Amino acid sequence: MRIPEQLTLIATCAMGIEAVVARELKDLGYADARTENGRVTFTGTPADICRANLWLRTADRVLIKMAEFPAVTFEELFQGVKAVDWAAFIPEYGEFPVNGRSHKSQLSSVPACQSITKKAVVEKMRESYGTEWFNEDGPLFTLEVTMLNDIATITLDTTGPSLHKRGYRKTTVEAPLKETMAAALILLSRWGPHRPFYDPFCGSGTLPIEAALIGWNIAPGLRRSFPSERWDFVPEELWNQARDEAFDAVRDEIPLNIGGSDIDPEAVEIAKASAKRAGLGTEISFSVQPVARFKAEGKFGCMITNPPYGERLSEEEEVEKMIRQLGRAALDLQDWSFFAITPTENFEQNFGKKADKRRKLFNGRIECQFLQFLGPLPPRR
Repeated sequence: MRIPEQLTLIATCAMGIEAVVARELKDLGYADARTENGRVTFTGTPADICRANLWLRTADRVLIKMAEFPAVTFEELFQGVKAVDWAAFIPEYGEFPVNGRSHKSQLSSVPACQSITKKAVVEKMRESYGTEWFNEDGPLFTLEVTMLNDIATITLDTTGPSLHKRGYRKTTVEAPLKETMAAALILLSRWGPHRPFYDPFCGSGTLPIEAALIGWNIAPGLRRSFPSERWDFVPEELWNQARDEAFDAVRDEIPLNIGGSDIDPEAVEIAKASAKRAGLGTEISFSVQPVARFKAEGKFGCMITNPPYGERLSEEEEVEKMIRQLGRAALDLQDWSFFAITPTENFEQNFGKKADKRRKLFNGRIECQFLQFLGPLPPRR
């Protein structure tokens, strides 16, 4: 194996939360984390592939940057890809599909870029392994060629299915808020486990569950697997060591005051089942109730929520009514802070208060505002 001691790694993420991902990486010890649009680049070793995949709460994937070079012709793309020592990473029996994207580049045909990249990798591996045919029946090494402003970036995906797939939610359930975005909202709020937490529109429970994972310092990737676990250059002992460290870091002795409610009984049952699968079934209080009856206990708490928004006029009127009810309930919680991600322009008007801070975020493809109504901080302990 001829793996470099230091790899250039990329944590991809939703637009608007790059700084949150960078802060996560710096808290993990990666001081050189630097942000770009939709990604944060940092350096690490194969062991850091394990740590980053297990610990990153707000990133989508961890990629290895294999090469980056200008390419305005297919020949330049071919030669740039072929210059990489692919046999150092991909074994003779590895499966290596190629995905592609292109934006503002002369090489605008994505299928053609994918085909040229695949051809170049095969040509290089033929030279390295001295064979003409690759069965590709082994571990998965997903490559991507990204063309942006005539610069080709070639990456290798260490993660597989996006990091928002923690493993506690049934795959048939599509939540309106991804786990990675939910974690980002909580980290932006600076909530901590010594403060109460509540979501009055909890749906299938993503925000309360992510809060509990953060509160107990549970690595979000502990309950899932990654394609890089089968790679020779990321040996099993590195994964075992990273998982042992993550298990040792859990702080399940901390008492939590986390709750959520929703008017939909089916959603609440899904939330309870997901919390149980996450090992948090007795730590989060879920209930079926309308927002007008929302009551939270404790002082200096945080309400973080993704309220519904109507696509039809009748739905809009119902949503506005619920936000007004939420605003009235908030009057009884003068020392709480309130946070809402919403595409609704008149949220503040209905809530009855102007936000202290706002941040533009994208929930999927929907442009939203993360509105922050800041209450007093708890006294220092």
